[in-house]
Amino acid sequence: MASTAAAAATKMHLIKGDRHLYAKSDDSVVVKQILATHSPDGRDVDVRPLLQLVEDILQRATPTVIVTPQAHLELVDDKAHRPEVVGMLEALAYTIHKISCELTCKCSGGGDAHATTLALFNSLTHYSWDAKVVIALAAFAVSYGEFWLTAQLHTVNPLAKSVALLKQLPDILEHNEALKPRFDALNNLIKAMVDVTKCIVQFKELPSEYISPDAPDMAMALAHIPTAVYWTIRSVVACASQIISLIGLGHEYVSSTTEAWELSSLAHKLRNIHEHLSKQLELCYRDIGEKKHVEAYQTLVRLFETVHIDNIKILKALMYSKDDLPLVDGTTKRRVSVDVLRRKIVMLFISDLDITQEELFVLIQIYSDTHQGKIERHYEVVWLPIIDRHVPWGGAKEETFNRLASMMPWYSLHHPSLLEPPVIKYIRDVWHFDKRPSLVVLDPQGRVVSPNALHMMWIWGSLAFPFTSNREEALWRDETWRLEFLIDEIDPVMLGWVKENRHVCLYGGEDIEWIRRFTTLMRRASQEARIPLEMVYVGKSNPKDRVKKAMMVIANEKLSGYWQDPVMMWFFWSRLESMWYSKMHHGKTIENDPIVQEVMTMLSFDGSDDGWAVVSRGSVEMVKAQGKKINDCLEQFDKWKVRVEEEGFITALANALQPFHTEEHCTRLILPGDTGRITEQVVCAECKRPMEKFVLYRCCND
Repeated sequence: MASTAAAAATKMHLIKGDRHLYAKSDDSVVVKQILATHSPDGRDVDVRPLLQLVEDILQRATPTVIVTPQAHLELVDDKAHRPEVVGMLEALAYTIHKISCELTCKCSGGGDAHATTLALFNSLTHYSWDAKVVIALAAFAVSYGEFWLTAQLHTVNPLAKSVALLKQLPDILEHNEALKPRFDALNNLIKAMVDVTKCIVQFKELPSEYISPDAPDMAMALAHIPTAVYWTIRSVVACASQIISLIGLGHEYVSSTTEAWELSSLAHKLRNIHEHLSKQLELCYRDIGEKKHVEAYQTLVRLFETVHIDNIKILKALMYSKDDLPLVDGTTKRRVSVDVLRRKIVMLFISDLDITQEELFVLIQIYSDTHQGKIERHYEVVWLPIIDRHVPWGGAKEETFNRLASMMPWYSLHHPSLLEPPVIKYIRDVWHFDKRPSLVVLDPQGRVVSPNALHMMWIWGSLAFPFTSNREEALWRDETWRLEFLIDEIDPVMLGWVKENRHVCLYGGEDIEWIRRFTTLMRRASQEARIPLEMVYVGKSNPKDRVKKAMMVIANEKLSGYWQDPVMMWFFWSRLESMWYSKMHHGKTIENDPIVQEVMTMLSFDGSDDGWAVVSRGSVEMVKAQGKKINDCLEQFDKWKVRVEEEGFITALANALQPFHTEEHCTRLILPGDTGRITEQVVCAECKRPMEKFVLYRCCND
């Protein structure tokens, strides 16, 4: 027994060997030595399949798992049996076997770990850095896999039991608890070896057309790869030594924490190497991604500049060509390909996930032609949701996206991620999308015929078909400023009043006291003039709490009529904003277009905190005024009511308002969205002087 213990002690001494060589070395000296052994002959080895096979072996060779008779055998992945993989393995089999034998032989003697590592580098001299490390790892995996295969099967397989007896593996398994620190350290080191190896292989697989070895991030990584390969193969030597040291020690083995500490030290070094290489790899991926994005962006630009026989190339470039079914049919809720849009007029509804209910409701109504009933829909709408990729995609966003998509009767992207960054950049840069939804119209050949038809859609609905700029100009040529145009079909009852040639008064604002005073004065004037008058409150473009309170007062005190549906109020003001945008994009101004003058006045009314009113009769007569002026004028109704019978109520009111004009005023025009593209000066609708431009940040809450 004493002689056995002495033999074990001698063996352990040989295995421990020059332990100081595992301490931190001078990497610059090491790199010079291994660079001297590096003489690749140009052979190209696809190491990825081999690495996958090695990973599979190392994952299954788990020291803590012992096979029982009841265990189920797992199916082996058939990927390893593909012809190209088998051919590659056949070519490398001899080299792997040679390195495995060399590893076993040199590690059995407990010699210099650094010298053993250099010897392996000499044997791998003609291979690239990634091939060196994968082959060395494969050589270790062979012996490591055989070792644990025997250990796992020795209780159920007679052959394995006999081999295990020769290697004294049953004794090792009896000391499983004592050996656990070393096994844990061994597993951690193997994981670190695999992580670094995968990182090195990933650098080799980077596309050379997008990143060159001279690129700063790539060059820095390449400078560190020889060191990474050295320490990985050095760790292979350490792991092999540990496995060999377990053979034949029998019952006399006394566990030591020293071996575990050495393995942990190497694992720590490899983790540091992996962290550094991972950061460089991430930077390289970023550089490649940017170049790919630039390339994709330029491809998109060229596609839109090229004449096509249909719109499919354009649509696939926009909607992620790698997905065969990128769209969801809003009616059937089934996924479909972009082929359903071939040679159709396609309106790209572009928005983020913050679409207002009012906006979506109105667009759905127009799309379904429930307002018009006049023309058949000859176009298709596709929702392209723009999301901020810097913000994590969580459950709340997923829920919002699904809710919006479920409401839409048209096509939508299956997921926002199908909209690639270059496409989003193109949408922002070329189509000027910024927060507010837009409708980009493509003709059947994929040409852009309108960069934003949403203004046309709001103003004329489906009558604007085919939504081209020429159609927009033609519609404006036939348009005049009248109450029917201002109201459109938002309020069919009011349109009926117009046809009956009745007096109609629209008014707005949120000052409740002004509303009370105005409705009282206007009702008195109409009664004394014996003019039947319909008054309707239309609020403000941002109908929040104060407007809602005003509506409650109007209803409770029966001051006038009002729009109960907030969608009607929202649409009224959105149409006015759309009129302004549409006119501005066609170069119209207050000086050369009377409709612009009227629209500007209405929008300036909305920009003020004061009330306002528009009084109309039929389609011809209309007068408007700011709240204080019309109240002051109505206060003096007794002075001008005699002219009502002769001039008519509208004309008499317009003439009576003239003296109340004042040079001192402050008109505010609040236009939501991106107005940066509009370079013309905005002129005050009141005094015709250029308005001063300010930047306003307004929250949606009152």
